Amino acid sequence: MKHTKKLKNKHNFRNSGTPHRNNKNDEAIKRGRTESILKEIIPEILDSLGDSKLHGLYVTEVVCSRGRSDAKVFLDKTFVEESEEASILSALSKARKFIERQIINEQGWFKSPKLTFEFDKHSEYEKRIEELFDEISKK
Repeated sequence: MKHTKKLKNKHNFRNSGTPHRNNKNDEAIKRGRTESILKEIIPEILDSLGDSKLHGLYVTEVVCSRGRSDAKVFLDKTFVEESEEASILSALSKARKFIERQIINEQGWFKSPKLTFEFDKHSEYEKRIEELFDEISKK
């Protein structure tokens, strides 16, 4: 009886039979696509909710975790009073499960990333930097 060695292929083959290398870029592309879809779909879902505080909120950015199991949603606070911020975030946390179900239904995904909401502070930083530049230019 002869012993034959099974040769292991160096490549990971998909169904098509072509070699596929697991690439970090593939994950980044998928994450970017998910972020883009969420950025587009979340404002539509918020507008469909019955809470008038959530209507017209603008999503500035969505950042997904590596495995796309979590997503941080940044909201523009330009037209939001500071006194309303806490109540808006509270309403969003109460509506989170509904929003996630709507995402699943609209996109046909098996699951949705767990969403967390916060207001984007970048606009405040930009305003402050512009003010500093204005002060410098006046001198």
